[in-house]
Formats: sequence, C-alpha cells, structure tokens
Amino acid sequence: MQLDFSIIIPVYNRPQEIDELLESLTQQDYTNSFEVIVVEDGSTESSEYLVKKYTSQLQIHYFFKENSGAGASRNFGMEKASGNYFIILDSDVIVPKQYISEVAKALNKNFTDAFGGPDAAHTNFTPLQKAINYSMTSFLTTGGIRGKKKGVGKFQPRSFNLGISKAAFENTKGFSKLKVGEDIDLTFRLWKQGFETQLIEKAFVYHKRRSTLKQFYKQTFAFGTARPQLNKRYPETAKITFWFPSLFIIGFDISIIAALFGYWQLSAMYAFYFVLIFIGSLFENKNIYVAVLSIVTTFTQHLGYGLGFLESTFFKKSS
Repeated sequence: MQLDFSIIIPVYNRPQEIDELLESLTQQDYTNSFEVIVVEDGSTESSEYLVKKYTSQLQIHYFFKENSGAGASRNFGMEKASGNYFIILDSDVIVPKQYISEVAKALNKNFTDAFGGPDAAHTNFTPLQKAINYSMTSFLTTGGIRGKKKGVGKFQPRSFNLGISKAAFENTKGFSKLKVGEDIDLTFRLWKQGFETQLIEKAFVYHKRRSTLKQFYKQTFAFGTARPQLNKRYPETAKITFWFPSLFIIGFDISIIAALFGYWQLSAMYAFYFVLIFIGSLFENKNIYVAVLSIVTTFTQHLGYGLGFLESTFFKKSS
C-alpha cells in the first residue's frame, strides 16, 4: 500500500521542546511528503507562535483544544489527519534525519498496522538525562522488559514513538481514557482485534524524558500505579517480572536492617548490582559522572515504580 504519513504531536506547556522536534522534522531525508499535526492540549504556554515558524518548511497544522490528556489529544489529531498511517511522537523527542525513511522502509518490507521504536540519549542531553535514559533502557533494569529488545517477546509500542494505521485506529477507536498506561492498553486491544505490531529498531528517537530526579520519580511512580490496573483489565498479560521493582525496594530495606545486625550478605548483593550499573553506564556513555548518576536514577526508577505498583495493587480500585 502507498504510505501517506501524518505525524501527530500532542503538546502541553512545552513550547521549547516542540521547537526542537519540529526543527528535526525539517531535516528529514524522506523524499515523499508528510503532514504534521500539532495538538495543543489546553496549554497556558502556547506553542502556536513556534508552529508558525515552520509553515513554509513543513505541511503543518495546529489545533488548540481543552485539556483532556495526551491520549485524547492523540485521538483528536488522528481524527484531523489526512494520511493513512499515523506516527505519534511525544513533544520531548528529537528525531534523527533518517527516522521517517527507516519507518517507510520497514513497513514496505514487513507491513504491520502498528509499530514502535526505541529511544536513545542525544549527545547534547544533560548528564542526568543521559543517566535516566540508561536506567530506562538498560537490560540491567526494567528497561530489559519494556520491549526494547526483540528477544523479550511480543513487542509493545510506547506512545513517545508509535505508529498506527488509520484502519487500526478506526477499529480500536485509539487511546482509552487512561491517563497512564494508555499505550499498553491500546496495544492489548490491537492484538485482540488481530492487528500485528513490530519493533523498528532503526526508527529510534532521542528522548529527553525528565530533567529532575523529582520529575523522574513522579513519572516512574505513575508507571507503577498503571500496571496493576492493566493486569486487572487484561489478566492474561500479568507477569511475575512486574513485581521485580517492588521486591527490589523491599529487599533493599531488609538489607539495611540486616546490616545493622551484622549480616552484610544482602547488602553486598545490592552493592554488586550497583557496580554493574556503574560499569554498564560507563561503557555506554563513556562518562564517569553519568555512570555515578545512573546508580541514583536506577534506584529512583525502582523506588518510584515499586512503590507505585504496591500502592495500586493494595490500595487502589480498578479504573
């Protein structure tokens, strides 16, 4: 089929971020035309003036709507789009120049009605952003079970870098009203309707994620609260691995108590794990400071996700 791409970008109070994303879209080596749909989700800091900068370089459309969350904004954008295949990007990503070409090449070779791509840290990212990226993508952390590698199992696209055909969107009605985990929910519904997904490894984006540890903790906590709710909606998808961050934090607390009584074995295991994190990050980032920060961000990731998972499991009702 002829692929006509519409790129959907929801944005909420992040004008500078979307400026960088739109600039990167002007640098694409893709030779066919594509449109860009920017959906302002009730922001108080408008991005419209930045969007206007690119009207001569991109086939771009700007829409403002009342705040309803990223999922509803993505649906709104897809409803307004004229293409037959939608690429959804978060406003805090930057795409390399070959991004759309790699998507088109992969879909022409092996068409699926949905895809996802990995993320990476740009050389211009701050040390903390690089450390967060390492923690969120490493096989030593929950990054290894987020679907980055083909060997993990059936791939679950994430909304920061996701594609879906118009036919699949119309069949599933897009994203649900979930505020967190809506991309995983969409994937499960796609599978139930018989649509296939794939990982396009070369269609990666540079993902800024969060710029402070507090923001990162809140984000991972939200991820943790979403998973038990998804498990209740789709019990067949529940896995024991989802408990790992919670068990990690519980075990860490036990290791401290045990050490106070002279039993250092468990603490030594945690120390060894953090040494592996340091070495892995140092090997990937070639920066000692980033490697040290990776220990902090990895602990923050486990803490946020683990506590969010426990709270949602034992204290929240299913939504």
